[in-house]
Amino acid sequence: MKVTYYGHACLGVEIKGVHLLFDPFITPNDKAKAIDIQSVPADYILISHGHGDHVADVEVIAKRTGAKVISNYEIVSWFEKKGIKNNHPMNHGGQWKFDFGTVKYVNAVHSSTLPDGSSGGNPGGFVISTDEGDFYFSGDTALTYDMKLIGALYDLKFAMLCLGDNFTMGVEDAAVAAEFIQCDTIIGMHYDTFGFIVINHEKAIETFREKEKQLHLLKIGETLTID
Repeated sequence: MKVTYYGHACLGVEIKGVHLLFDPFITPNDKAKAIDIQSVPADYILISHGHGDHVADVEVIAKRTGAKVISNYEIVSWFEKKGIKNNHPMNHGGQWKFDFGTVKYVNAVHSSTLPDGSSGGNPGGFVISTDEGDFYFSGDTALTYDMKLIGALYDLKFAMLCLGDNFTMGVEDAAVAAEFIQCDTIIGMHYDTFGFIVINHEKAIETFREKEKQLHLLKIGETLTID
């Protein structure tokens, strides 16, 4: 699998030629100006919650690529009114098998309001099971004991965890989350974009190393291959 970081909490995962795009927020992000949104691939767009810094580019990318939008019922319904008919609604604890593997929508502790003030339903994360391995996208969340269930039920190859603090769990809590989900390879997200979530990279990497976990803080546009 190949993981590409597009900044903030937007990541793309390629699985046998199928492109999954998580929480697209690129054009409003000054730090991601080098990314050409017209060239970002997407066969599926997975949305964890409704905040603008996670949905800003969904409509443009979905209409350009024809990607199927996967999220909770409220968010999918909101985008359907914008003309995005290729979608799949989910809710917590549910799972569905797609051509690339199985998606399970799991708990996240956060808030979720769409840009126009509409309810974004309850926030969530995703556990993806594929022939090439399983992985977890946390979305925006606090550290929760529910994460232990993920570690008990899945053998994760890697996980994408928020760690910017203030709005979500910080580095220390994210390192504990890595222990809860029993995953050694972590890709950080939701950090440095705004002043509230700037982190010390060296300290963050060392915090994970102390727990025998490897934290990757990718540069925007960088791709990591995970065997």
